[in-house]
Amino acid sequence: MEQTTFDDLNLNKALFTALDDLGYSIPTTIQQKAFPVIMSGKDMLGIAQTGTGKTLAYLLPTLRQWKFSKERLPQILIIVPTRELVAQVVETVEQLSNYMTLTVVGVYGGVNIRTQAEKMALGLDVLVATPGRLLDLALRGDLVLKSIKRLVVDEVDEMFNLGFRHQLHNVLDLLPVKKQSMLFSATMNEEVETLIQDYFIAPVKIEAAPAGTPLENIQLTGYKVPNFHTKLNLLEDLLESNTEMQKVLVFVSSKSFADLVFERLKEKFDDRVGVIHSNKSQNARFDVVNKFQLGEVSILIATDIISRGLDISGVTHVINFDAPDDFENFIHRIGRTGRADKEGVAISLFSDFEKVVSDSIDVALGVNKISYLDLPENLEFSSLLIPIEEPKNLMPNIEIKIAKRENVGPAFHEKSEKNQKVNVRKDWKKMKQEKYGRPITKGQKLKKKKK
Repeated sequence: MEQTTFDDLNLNKALFTALDDLGYSIPTTIQQKAFPVIMSGKDMLGIAQTGTGKTLAYLLPTLRQWKFSKERLPQILIIVPTRELVAQVVETVEQLSNYMTLTVVGVYGGVNIRTQAEKMALGLDVLVATPGRLLDLALRGDLVLKSIKRLVVDEVDEMFNLGFRHQLHNVLDLLPVKKQSMLFSATMNEEVETLIQDYFIAPVKIEAAPAGTPLENIQLTGYKVPNFHTKLNLLEDLLESNTEMQKVLVFVSSKSFADLVFERLKEKFDDRVGVIHSNKSQNARFDVVNKFQLGEVSILIATDIISRGLDISGVTHVINFDAPDDFENFIHRIGRTGRADKEGVAISLFSDFEKVVSDSIDVALGVNKISYLDLPENLEFSSLLIPIEEPKNLMPNIEIKIAKRENVGPAFHEKSEKNQKVNVRKDWKKMKQEKYGRPITKGQKLKKKKK
């Protein structure tokens, strides 16, 4: 059976030349499946994990169908969850449209909205945006959506996780009814199904790989480590002793942990290590990702802010320094390696405190999917614990039996003489009857006084 190439797809010369410049010749599974569906004009639902080539899967057919318009209003709208993914998609559109007279603009929160509005006012063909900033620009009147012909919603499950549910629904309500809609998600849940029912017309479902399963070309290994500081020692030892670790992503569970790991590794690896999380400025985040992409930084410590969507090529190893929140995040983390049919390695360091999470991941993956290795003989074990690892000093619930008292009286004492007075309500009507022979009203009293 002959292997499908991009020559077999109905691409124009401009896209062929751009793909050749980028060194692409063989489409991935989802690119092969999505192309004819999107070219047919039907709505589409794509189930695919990170690293399967989703970006090209929707860009190639949508750019193939794009036609120049003098209106210079956006015809293609691509909605993504994060600013990093906006930058990545914009860059890919620019690369693919290198031989086309096409303008792409990316907008996201955290920067001056007026600058973005002025840029769009000059005219554009493709708009890449996060839901919140897109809605802001539309409500301000800076963005005209009447010419949208093709809509792409990428990483929709992550949008819901980040709290963009209402913004996304509001944006979709503003779009023209007549358009082609494409949705990509790594998982299917009730919220995604509701979105499809409300805004899509009989979408064709395609799937690149079974949702929730790791890619076959990723080697899964793990270590059982007693605590956080021993993990630090093991991480340092792995990075120092394994020369094949050329491009390593280290995932941690929080911003504070990311900074702690960064400070520790920086002592030994200096400028080879970088860190990225939501407290870093936008420029700092773009800068460190760019350096990691170019190889100037070989170790990147990150929170889950970049576990989804962001396309970083050539990652040789993913290290889960901390266990992820759930199995889905585990899959997205390890999906940063083993991409484009290359082999990758994912190493997970599970402490005693994370046993419940690690056991659930083992169950979800299946028996013996993760190969657990013995800790190195020269590993330095630390007895220092972080607050979350310290044992809880809970007071035992000791039931004390109270001896029964005998020969005791009632639980009260006699009142003193002054407190024995009993309040009695006086019957004034009866008293007046006895004194005057008949009751005297207030009016009768007043007459007597006047006399």
